[in-house]
Amino acid sequence: MALKDISRKLRLPFQRKMLARDLRRFHETPHDLADCVDMAMSFGRGSILKFRMMQKRSEILSLATRVQSLKPKVIVEIGTAQGGTLFLWSQLASKLVVSCDLVHSPAVSPSYESFPPTKSGCRIKLLAGDSHTPEFKQRLGSVLAGERIDFLFIDGDHTESGVAQDYFDYREFVRPNGIIAFHDIVERQLIPTNQVGRFWIRLKAVDERVEEFIDSPDQAGFGIGLVRASNDKPRLELP
Repeated sequence: MALKDISRKLRLPFQRKMLARDLRRFHETPHDLADCVDMAMSFGRGSILKFRMMQKRSEILSLATRVQSLKPKVIVEIGTAQGGTLFLWSQLASKLVVSCDLVHSPAVSPSYESFPPTKSGCRIKLLAGDSHTPEFKQRLGSVLAGERIDFLFIDGDHTESGVAQDYFDYREFVRPNGIIAFHDIVERQLIPTNQVGRFWIRLKAVDERVEEFIDSPDQAGFGIGLVRASNDKPRLELP
């Protein structure tokens, strides 16, 4: 193990303690939704316990406002990334937030689980694995144990086929009039594999229950789209 890695490992318990103190102080005073968004944009300790959102503030605040209006019990996100959105959803859900990603670091996971407010009944469940496999879908169903999702945030695989599969595989878990949201819907992207915009164009062409949050019409990347869930069979097929 390199000297740098040893040093980081030795500092980790202290940084966890300081992060717990920071979270406790944040939760000791009332905060509105904008405060929670600002906290989620970037906070933490050291290089390991540093959390942030890769979001435009105006877009994620607009989405969070819609989510808050649901009074959500259960939120599921596909794509944990750097934990910023997980923190935000943990401030809104009253019962459960499930965060799904290919891998969850053992060094970071305990901090994720400490995100909800002290007096909240919300708990965090981390699921690691490929969301495109039947086994992963079964695991999520077991965690939900019959509960319906109020809000599903799809921000994992950004290929057109990948985001489409996450939508078709997990929309059945979302309650009627719940929200399904997608990140990076802007068609102009700097990374070729960011193809969410292609799927979004197809989806909004067949579903009128959509809404977009785009900070600037000229921006490259970002943008959030949401659709209201229903029991209707989708008129859209996998690419």
